[in-house]
Parts: sequence; structure tokens; C-alpha cells
Amino acid sequence: MTKILLVEDNEMNRDMLSRRLMRRGFEVEVAVDGGAGLAMAQELHPDLVLLDMSLPVLDGWEVARRLKAAPETASIPIIALTAHALSGDRDKALAAGCDDYDTKPVQIANLLTKIAAALGKP
Repeated sequence: MTKILLVEDNEMNRDMLSRRLMRRGFEVEVAVDGGAGLAMAQELHPDLVLLDMSLPVLDGWEVARRLKAAPETASIPIIALTAHALSGDRDKALAAGCDDYDTKPVQIANLLTKIAAALGKP
């Protein structure tokens, strides 16, 4: 079973995304801030991280940089999730180490396509 770490501080977003992903057969672990997300990624080695970029403790940009800098977590795909859809935000997320980028509110079909691509699955 594919394990996804969802790092999201908004309770409604966490609940909606985790339920939808679990219904599609993913195992979902949840972190509510960037510090917890970083620690859980290092401990659990998920197959993929869905990372909100506006987080307390450590923001998503810093979490992505640290995960990609550490040899034990560098290969974990990261998809940035953000309500900030300004031009340049996608490039900023990719520069921080994210492998892809999606905007909120999340369109689940679009996100599932990005998850499959990040995992190298059709």
C-alpha cells in the first residue's frame, strides 16, 4: 500500500484530503505543522509527501529544502499544496525541492494524476 504523508495545518483540508486518499487505497499519515512533518518523513519514509507551504513551526519551503538535503529522504517525491497561485510560486516550490505543485482548493482528480506521475505509476 502506498504511504502518503500529508502535512497540512488546516483541519478541514486535512480531513477532506485524507478521507479521499484513503478511499482510493492510500495509507495516509498526517502531520499538523512543518516540524512534525519533517520528523515524520524522516521516521516513516513515506512514498510521497503532500506538503502545505504555509505551515507553523517550519514553513513548507524549509521542510522541502531539508528533506531534499538529507540523503535518507532526498528521493521522496514532494507535491506542494498551496492557496498561493501567484506567478512564480510554482517555480519557488520547485526550487525548494518540491517535485510538483498543486493549488488549493484541491481538485482531487488533478491531484491523483500528479501523485501517480510522482510515483512513476500510470
